[in-house]
Amino acid sequence: MKLLVTGGNGFVGSRVLTVLQQQSGLTATGSVRQMPSGTTGCWETGCLNGETDWSKATNGVDCVVHTAARVHVVRDSAADPLAEFRRVNLQGTLNLAQQAATAGVRRFVFISTVKVHGESTALGKPFSANDVLAPLDPYSISKMKAERGLRNIADDTGMEVVIIRPPLVYGPGAKANFQTMMLWLSRSIPLPLGAIHNQRSLVALDNLVDLIVTCTHHPAAANQTFLVSDGEDLSTTQLLRRMGQAMGKPARLIPVAPALLRAGATLLGKPELAQRLCGSLQVDMAKTQQLLGWSPPISVDEGLRRAAKGFARGSGV
Repeated sequence: MKLLVTGGNGFVGSRVLTVLQQQSGLTATGSVRQMPSGTTGCWETGCLNGETDWSKATNGVDCVVHTAARVHVVRDSAADPLAEFRRVNLQGTLNLAQQAATAGVRRFVFISTVKVHGESTALGKPFSANDVLAPLDPYSISKMKAERGLRNIADDTGMEVVIIRPPLVYGPGAKANFQTMMLWLSRSIPLPLGAIHNQRSLVALDNLVDLIVTCTHHPAAANQTFLVSDGEDLSTTQLLRRMGQAMGKPARLIPVAPALLRAGATLLGKPELAQRLCGSLQVDMAKTQQLLGWSPPISVDEGLRRAAKGFARGSGV
């Protein structure tokens, strides 16, 4: 079986590629936008958009795992963020999928986001894979539209499409908010986050990768959509404490009422930060477990331990 992993040097794609290359009977190649010096065994495809030529990269491939994307950023410098997200995540994805189908690729695994359902859930009422879609930002809107386009291509060509919608992914090399949290903990900074009782689903990088690999070959995955998590939801307070334990840096948390945190964030013009810290976002992955017979191979605490080890290695601690 021959596979192509787009975003082969990215946070998720590089790990998927490594795991696939370690399995017997598989040949896995990555694609990158620009080939780093000294890198071999990858296709250099240039920018991901509606004009990218994938003919050589998809030749003879049985399955494409599409992890490459323009990711969500808090401070987007693009003049028209939605147009940029559409160019990469929508037009780039559908162009790749259409060329893959033409080349005879049997299955296309697309990494979307749980945020196609929305930014939050009521406590104890998780999203399920069949819930209505209500994306709110340009990133998740572009992912939703890509999902719909992929289903149309599957209907027209017979190529199997598998969609995976992860929540926040953490692990060695994690960036953005998760990296910031580890930086706070490493410096023993007191945080006013000791009284938050929300619930958020997370997924360790190795758990997500294990599901992706499963979806490249499992017969029951064909033309299905799956949600994924570690199987244990945490409040922000619990996450900080457990992450601090993993890092050997006990979290210094001050109990401040969430209402005060929300008010302060609003005054600072950052209501979205309060939502991420205080709001709930849970997923129900019962369909994933039942249809695929899949369960997360590692626990939350093991995932946090691996993330802490990667952080320490990267920061020279």
